[in-house]
Amino acid sequence: MASTCGPESAPIGDVGTALMVIDSRLKSVYEGRAGSDARQQALVSQVTASLGPSGLAELVDGTCTVIYLYMTWLKAACEDHDRDVVEHVVPALVGTMRMMPRTFSPEVIPTMAGLLVAAGTGLSPNLWRAQYGPWTRAEMNPLEALAVMTAEHVNRVAGDDQDFATRLIGDALARMDED
Repeated sequence: MASTCGPESAPIGDVGTALMVIDSRLKSVYEGRAGSDARQQALVSQVTASLGPSGLAELVDGTCTVIYLYMTWLKAACEDHDRDVVEHVVPALVGTMRMMPRTFSPEVIPTMAGLLVAAGTGLSPNLWRAQYGPWTRAEMNPLEALAVMTAEHVNRVAGDDQDFATRLIGDALARMDED
C-alpha cells in the first residue's frame, strides 16, 4: 500500500542551493572552521535573503530531498553488510546531536531523528514532517546541521572521501538534466 508520505508525492525543492549550502558547511568543518565563520555565515545569509518566502520553502524541501538521497545511499551501503540503516546510522547521528545542545535543543532532536527514520524507511522527510504542521524557525538550523552531519557520515562510510556526498548529489542532478 502506497504511503501519503512516499517520495513520489514529495516536492523535490531547490536541491542545487541546498547542496551548495551543505557543501560549504562541510568544507568549513573539514578546514577546522566549524564555529561561526563570519564569511560563511554572510554567504548563507545572502543566499537565503535572496530567495524570498517561496524560495526558502524550496530550500527546505531541497534539504529534505538531499537527506532522503543520503539515507537511501546509506541504506544500500548498510544492506551490503547485512545491517539496518535505522539501527546503524540513526543512533550515531542522534548521539552527535545530543552532544551539540546549542544547535540541537532537546525539543528538536525527536523531529530530526524522525526525519532520518522516515528517510531510512523510504518515506519523504518533508512530507513526513508536514504531518505535524509547518516548519518552525527553531527547526531551520538543526535541519541544516542534520543535512551536513548526514553528508559527513556518507563521506566517512565512503572511505573518508571528503567530497563523496557532494559528488553523489551532483551526479544525480546531472543525470536528471540529461533525462
